Amino acid sequence: MQSDIIVLPVDLLNSGVTTNLTFQKFDAYQNRSSYISTFHTPDSRDNLTLFRTFPKVSGNFKGTRKTAVKFTKDYTVATVDGKTTVSPLIIEVSFSIPLGISVADQLVCRQRAIALLDNDAVMVPLNDLQIL
Repeated sequence: MQSDIIVLPVDLLNSGVTTNLTFQKFDAYQNRSSYISTFHTPDSRDNLTLFRTFPKVSGNFKGTRKTAVKFTKDYTVATVDGKTTVSPLIIEVSFSIPLGISVADQLVCRQRAIALLDNDAVMVPLNDLQIL
C-alpha cells in the first residue's frame, strides 16, 4: 500500500532547484488511489491518481502488469467570447510491463521517460504548438 502522504520534489522551472509538493491520500477504490495536493479546494482540483491492472496469463505468456499515474489540475482559461471558464490540465503517464522485466530495466526505461519530460527543447514545442 502506498503511503498516505506523497512528497514530490518538483523542479518548477526545470532549473535544478526543487520545491516539495505534498499530496495526501483522499480516497481509495479497488485498483485506484486518489490524492489531493495542499492547493486542492472543493472548486479547484489538484489531484494525483494512481491506477493498476493486474496481469492476465495468455497461453504461455505470464501477462503484463499495467500501471498509470494521472495529474489533474484546474486552471481558469479564456473562452472564445472573452469570458473565462475553469478547465483541467491533465497529464497521464502509463506503463505496460511484461512479467519478468527486471527492476533495473524498469528504472532505465522510467528514467528515459523522465528525461524526455524534462527536455524543454522537445516538450515545449510539442505541447505548446503541437510540433512533432
